[in-house]
Amino acid sequence: MKTLVWVEHDGSTVKDATLAAVTAASKLGGVDLLVAGQGVDGVAEAAAQIAGVGTVHVADDAAYAHALAENVAPLVMQLMDDHDAFVAAATTTGKNIAPRVAALLDVMQISDILSVEGEESFTRPIYAGNAIATVQTSDAKKVVTVRTTAFEKAAASGGSGTVEAVASTGEEGLSTFVGSEIAANARPELTSAKVIVSGGRALGSGEKFHELIEPLADKLGAGVGASRAAVDAGYVPNDYQVGQTGKIVAPEVYVAVGISGAIQHLAGMKDSKVIVAINKDEDAPIFQVADIGLVGDLFKVVPELTEKL
Repeated sequence: MKTLVWVEHDGSTVKDATLAAVTAASKLGGVDLLVAGQGVDGVAEAAAQIAGVGTVHVADDAAYAHALAENVAPLVMQLMDDHDAFVAAATTTGKNIAPRVAALLDVMQISDILSVEGEESFTRPIYAGNAIATVQTSDAKKVVTVRTTAFEKAAASGGSGTVEAVASTGEEGLSTFVGSEIAANARPELTSAKVIVSGGRALGSGEKFHELIEPLADKLGAGVGASRAAVDAGYVPNDYQVGQTGKIVAPEVYVAVGISGAIQHLAGMKDSKVIVAINKDEDAPIFQVADIGLVGDLFKVVPELTEKL
């Protein structure tokens, strides 16, 4: 079985999400990669170094500069005659491209997989991660998105893939890139941070969020996250949200401050290696998944903790 993996990149480097997708794809058989963009020779060379990769297909065209799904999907289709499956990380971009590919192939997409049980069998979370379903497909071509926190990252070096240029399918004319507003953040990106400090609605205001959470995160060299309630209350932007409708994370240490532990939030962080919870309500659901729990007033506990670090 031969699998084509979508390479997510920033124009110069391969993103970690791709490495996890390669690991998942390798469980199906041989792995080829697709690098699409403008001026992506460096990305292609880096992709060829990923362990276990066969061929790196490169499409260099302005049509792919912003990874518009309407332009990328026909490119993927062009390569699917020689591949049995298309795999993408379950990121914003991957979840945009994969459904369009599945529609063009007229197959059912298998989303957000946690494991590969066989060439036609996978597990995936349902009910906000409270149950794991084993799903099986009889489709000749598979389209799969991968929950990257469930798979180890493939080695970024040591591979010897071959780079091969492929013809561009060009602009489809169905969508146009207008612009992007990217939040600048000096702290680690949530999906790749080894330590994350998250705040909840109990902080009371955006001012208190920044006053208490950010100094603690700085001491730990951590990324900063938030519950959906904190985001909805306007304490921090959407980029900070961890949860089923936010970012799925699995850091070495996850510190939850003033977060009660709603199912939606737990679905996004319960795979963390060590979970530390600080909450004044000893019956808060977060303590059911926490490895270390501290019952106390966060307005006193967090400054003390920050000071002692």
